Amino acid sequence: MTGAEAANALFVATILVYAAAMFAYAVEYAFDKRAPKRAKALVTAGGTADDDTGAEVTGTGAEAPSPAEAPISPAAARGAGRLGLVLTYLGTAALAASIVVRVVYTGRWPWGNMFEYTVGVALAGMATWLVLVTRGAVPRRLGLFATFAVTMVLGTSVRVYTEAGPLVPALDSYWIIIHVTAAIAASGILMIGCVFAILHLLKRSHDRRVSDGKRVRFPLSIAERLPDATALERMTFKIHVFAFPLLTFGIIAGSVWAHLAWGRYWAWDPKEVWAFIAWVVYAAYLHARVSGRSAKANAPWIAILGYAVMLFNLTAVNLVFSGLHSYAGV
Repeated sequence: MTGAEAANALFVATILVYAAAMFAYAVEYAFDKRAPKRAKALVTAGGTADDDTGAEVTGTGAEAPSPAEAPISPAAARGAGRLGLVLTYLGTAALAASIVVRVVYTGRWPWGNMFEYTVGVALAGMATWLVLVTRGAVPRRLGLFATFAVTMVLGTSVRVYTEAGPLVPALDSYWIIIHVTAAIAASGILMIGCVFAILHLLKRSHDRRVSDGKRVRFPLSIAERLPDATALERMTFKIHVFAFPLLTFGIIAGSVWAHLAWGRYWAWDPKEVWAFIAWVVYAAYLHARVSGRSAKANAPWIAILGYAVMLFNLTAVNLVFSGLHSYAGV
């Protein structure tokens, strides 16, 4: 087996393991009918308890059903959640190994085309999630949504798969380590931030319908066991506060590299334009988050819009527009 084949095998194994982890988390989310838990960073008013991650948790919710009512016992569901976490670690290790094998095989830094960039984003996103759950900042069962997002990203990256090979001359610079790595890290962290923004909006809408005495239907019914909406919003903000400087640094590093390579810092290339638009949207989110109550209520929508712009910049700008940054490799 060649190095490229080994890297591809590890990549496929990653998708399968993440899919299995997602299923295991889904079992815990659906059948562990204890009161919804909130880890340390998601503490709100209420009683306290300990969940399986060892974090202090709090919250209220439905009582556990009797064995006759649930096909899977709460204890078995929690065991599935623990299995899901183990599988998440294994999948992340396999993904990292696939990147390392690709580096060894090609003898270069692994961010040379759209496929490699997307895989890097997935790794950064899942590493972010594992740090949060390991530190007790979020409940383990929310891994259902994190693994879903990352699995979708990896599955989509198959559409732009590129054989391992040497870098194009324009990318053969140490600045690829600085600029592209910063952009990948920011994109992966912001992906998890987008997941929390969506969960916050689901929980907020769910709670509003419950308080109004209205029937809760799918997809809002998914939010029944989510942590408190305020806590989810706070976590969304913390993630974006951490990622925004990385995004800013990545854009600045890219402009410095452009000056060294092309003799100018900025040329309004499509990739540059949409990166700047994304930066403006995220700046608007941070501003709205610390502004008045009305602006703060709309802030999660701005965060989701920001990641939509990031996805547009990654996909449409790479595949449709032509410019100086046309390195998709497809």
